[in-house]
Amino acid sequence: MPTRRRALLVILLLALVGLASLVVALAAGSLPVSAADIGRALLGDTAEMAAEVVRELRLPRATAAFACGGLLALAGALMQVLLRNPLADPYVLGISGGAAVGALAAMLFGLPLLLVNGGAFAGALGATLLVFGLARGDGSWTQTRLLLTGVIVAAGCGAAVALILSIAPENQLRGMLFWLMGDLSHAVTPWPALAMLALGLMAALPFSRDLNLLARGDLTARALGVPVSRLRGGVYVLAALATAAAVTTTGSVGFVGLIVPHLVRLAIGNDQRVLLPAAALAGGALLTLADTLARTVVAPQQLPVGVLTALIGVPVFLYLLTRSPRGGAS
Repeated sequence: MPTRRRALLVILLLALVGLASLVVALAAGSLPVSAADIGRALLGDTAEMAAEVVRELRLPRATAAFACGGLLALAGALMQVLLRNPLADPYVLGISGGAAVGALAAMLFGLPLLLVNGGAFAGALGATLLVFGLARGDGSWTQTRLLLTGVIVAAGCGAAVALILSIAPENQLRGMLFWLMGDLSHAVTPWPALAMLALGLMAALPFSRDLNLLARGDLTARALGVPVSRLRGGVYVLAALATAAAVTTTGSVGFVGLIVPHLVRLAIGNDQRVLLPAAALAGGALLTLADTLARTVVAPQQLPVGVLTALIGVPVFLYLLTRSPRGGAS
């Protein structure tokens, strides 16, 4: 079918763009590396400094950026189905705020990096459970109730972050602020994020047909046999875990989960069978390229990658907002 061929072509094109973004990330830097050197480094050649730089420094960081960008875009696509709003963001439910509280509290007490990551993940999951528990209330919840609960929890987390920053020693403030703005300089273990991305796609794709029906409304989905309550809960948990894994690795990186799924949707439509993997590939490529710019544009200094994604995301968001129907997206 032409539609299926187009979808496969888009997936292939995005996969090539993702691969190209990884190659650019491995090649760019204060020590330029040729394609031949990259090949030798990946094949295990340890005789040259370029090989060590590629394998020990750039490859883990680029891989982590790609995995986390994919996770944020996947979480954004799932949240936009859950809330039936193409401008929804995975951070809107306070997950990022909870992660920030956990990570900054660990930094405040001078804990090592492993425990900082653990604190971020624990904070994200804690915020997830809090929002989901409060939104359920008597056992039934709506998109509006979930959204309002998330906004309130996010506001509380923001107050806790401000408190931690106000009492933190000056020598810790720079690291805390970089974490809050997104920082991949300490992303030396990309495998948990990669594993979570693979598991997230494997978990979501079998239910893509049900997600297509859910996007049309609860009544339509129920009439066609979709277990709406269980599907909603599963989508929320999966989006929360994906966001938590990304935030644990990169810190708070905004706008990837907001703009990438919507741009992909404008290009290929709203079929979740194609949208979910396409968004993951596009998000991975975007964050990888943004991180490459963050570490090279003012080298030897490094910018927080969240600054660049915000600079890209704000005008794109405003453009998308002007394209949305005046009555709001649903």
